Amino acid sequence: MEEIRNFVIIAHVDHGKSTLADRFLEITNTVPERRMKPQYLDQLELERERGITIKMAPVRMTYKPPNAKKPFILNLIDTPGHSDFAYEVSRALTAVEGAILLVDATQGIQAQTIANLNAARRTGLTIIGAINKVDLFENVNFTERLDKIVGEVAELLGVSPNDIFKISGKTGKGVKELLDGAVAQIPPPRALTEESTNAGRALIFDSFYDDHRGIIASVRVFEGEIHLHDELHLLATETQTRAKELGHFLPQLTPLTSGCTLSIGDIGYIATGVRDPEKVKIGDSVIAHPPVNRDIKSLALAGYEEPQPTAFVSFYPEEGDDYELLTRSLARLRLNDAALSIEPDQNELLGRGFKVGFLGRLHFEITGERLKREFGVETVNTFPSVRYRIKTKRGWQTIIKPEDLPNDYEEIWEPTVRVSILLPHAYVDSMFPLFRKFSMRDINTAIRHDHAEIIALMPLAELISDFDDQLKSLSQGYASFSYELTDYTKADIVKVDIFVSHRLIPGLSRFFPKDGY
Repeated sequence: MEEIRNFVIIAHVDHGKSTLADRFLEITNTVPERRMKPQYLDQLELERERGITIKMAPVRMTYKPPNAKKPFILNLIDTPGHSDFAYEVSRALTAVEGAILLVDATQGIQAQTIANLNAARRTGLTIIGAINKVDLFENVNFTERLDKIVGEVAELLGVSPNDIFKISGKTGKGVKELLDGAVAQIPPPRALTEESTNAGRALIFDSFYDDHRGIIASVRVFEGEIHLHDELHLLATETQTRAKELGHFLPQLTPLTSGCTLSIGDIGYIATGVRDPEKVKIGDSVIAHPPVNRDIKSLALAGYEEPQPTAFVSFYPEEGDDYELLTRSLARLRLNDAALSIEPDQNELLGRGFKVGFLGRLHFEITGERLKREFGVETVNTFPSVRYRIKTKRGWQTIIKPEDLPNDYEEIWEPTVRVSILLPHAYVDSMFPLFRKFSMRDINTAIRHDHAEIIALMPLAELISDFDDQLKSLSQGYASFSYELTDYTKADIVKVDIFVSHRLIPGLSRFFPKDGY
């Protein structure tokens, strides 16, 4: 294990994570030059179009630093930067020992920079700071500005400015030094602190479906070894299967040769042969050759908290005959997107469909596009909604659709989020229209160097409307935000029904604030 380094790249969206990963692939000769293309690890067409990472992407690289006696195995996981995909980041953090925190020199520290940093700290990772896009400062006298950004990141991490790497993912400047720094500073994997069981124990941090090999689980091995054809126990679903294939991400799936194993500290994949998506859960433990004198359930590794959907949208097939296709397509998406929650739904006009829970508006938009492009399913969907708690004379109940509001309701309680907005000082005053439009309260503003941080509470339902667009417009694109769920609060809202030709259309009913009604 001493020659293994497992780490992630974390950053705010569009700060250059995928471009930096490209340079790592080139330096380590993991991908031949003739096959290299920009954003190599972003395999989805949507990722390339939007220039953002949606799915985490692992890759195994071999690299020999200067003066090293033998090469090192570097397992890198490139992660998304948008707040909607924070759950992807949290799963990747659990599989590694270190993180490179990347900050765009032209944008500085952003809201998701801090959110991802806090998540990495909670996981106990070693964190290395790096400033990207320094090539944009070479021909302009912005040295003072760059030094200021370096100082802010150093203060954020609690290190000396000399410990912050200055790089350009585009030109490659400083990238090799950063890679050497990752090898030197990130610790190798360590054995579990509990008493050894001699079992092969791995954590599933991602999964996807292959038509020939069934469900393929991306795993991090925390104890022992897993051999080809080992009997495997998936603890959460009490499923038993065999390892049909073992391999590494190079970055394409590359099977291990006969006799090789996935060993402690390794990141790789297991082809399970399982065809039922419900039997392979992200966050589950995979156990091989457990000791006979031990309760197998006691061998479970610490997994992840279940993701909490924030936005709910009902999807219906545009053509009624496509219902079964929509069913299979959502099941496939659920395999490598554990944050999706899916349950059957019915509408008197649109027929059978599914109510799907998402982590935010972008998550919903991306999923709708993937259904269309990857599976050829044309859908009709409702407005995004949230989960409301309703107090009635008969007690409490939960609804998502406004049309399900009972006639005898007394109070409506809605989920609230704490939102953190980072923006330049000059734009603080321009935020006042935002506060009223989105019912923000308990507003606190703190001045930090050349930017301000605004923290406030607001209804989740309003956050998933057009909050992001309005924030960008008022700040001319300079503001960023992150958020976290807090609790439910009593809502001053009213249900508005929509009639077409004097006929009520239930799917169009909406909740609106009373003062804006």
